[in-house]
Amino acid sequence: MNIYAGNLPYSLNDEELQALFAEHGEVEKATIMMDRETGRSRGFGFVIMPEESQALAAISALNGFEINGRALRINEAKPKENKPRFERSGGGGRSGGGRGGHRGGGGRRQYDDEY
Repeated sequence: MNIYAGNLPYSLNDEELQALFAEHGEVEKATIMMDRETGRSRGFGFVIMPEESQALAAISALNGFEINGRALRINEAKPKENKPRFERSGGGGRSGGGRGGHRGGGGRRQYDDEY
């Protein structure tokens, strides 16, 4: 199971994140997301735990757990690919305007009429 770990202390590293979750079961991978420009932690990361029961136990135990005065936000990670699908189907982006106009109703026609 892929787990989102948010509100992490900026000083926490991958190994410490892995050790935190390893107390609750097997950890396949733990990664803290880093800012590309500064190389500093972005304050969140992802943990992969292969056993769902252990992952759920870790989520239950660690959500709200405080480290350095920061209450962690731990939950099951949502797949990244779902977000763009919703934006494309409901937002009427430039590339899909012609063939999907009937799905968007009046809003999409108004958008097309502006150009």
